[in-house]
Amino acid sequence: MPNKEEIFKKLSDAVVEMEEQEVEDLANEVIRQGFDAYEAIDKGLADGMDRAGQLFEEEEYFIPELLMCSDAMYSGLEILKPHIAVQEHEVKHKVVIGVIEGDTHDIGKNLVKIMLETSGFEVFDLGRDIPPVAFVEKAKETGAEIIALSTLMTTTMDGMESVIQILENEKIRKQFKVIIGGGPISQGFANKIGADGYAVNAAEAVRLAWRLIGRAS
Repeated sequence: MPNKEEIFKKLSDAVVEMEEQEVEDLANEVIRQGFDAYEAIDKGLADGMDRAGQLFEEEEYFIPELLMCSDAMYSGLEILKPHIAVQEHEVKHKVVIGVIEGDTHDIGKNLVKIMLETSGFEVFDLGRDIPPVAFVEKAKETGAEIIALSTLMTTTMDGMESVIQILENEKIRKQFKVIIGGGPISQGFANKIGADGYAVNAAEAVRLAWRLIGRAS
């Protein structure tokens, strides 16, 4: 009988290998064995999608492969998501998320959204190719605490800085935590533009979000 870590590793591999049926079988095995569904998403499905994204960046995978990996991941999510024990908080913390203007790559953003939701956040997803001002307006409208910005393109990175500049110009920068992520993004870039944090993958984005709102306090 494979142990928990072995099943999570197989889940990750099955996503990378675009094996949708294998993902479904393994996700069902997670439920049968009584393993933690959120952990299976984090260490299995999300890890596999992260690896697929790296293969895409290295040009070993292209859009069709990435989409098939995504399909496999979503098929596993459908099975696991109903079994997640979402931690109930008195007030749900709110996040506005989207892909910055000029970029239509949203697989990574979608993964972060799913992980945030399953972790107990209320997420307002603006979608992709979103102008900087729209993030600010939505955050003000919803009373969000966090603005999460994604891009996979170096040509659109400056849009992230624009969001922060708008917040500063409106003298509301301190009301929101701004987190950024995506292929070309680094901690150095986050520091340069004055973002509150950078996450290398979806699971880290969730941990970062909780740290920024002071979950431990």
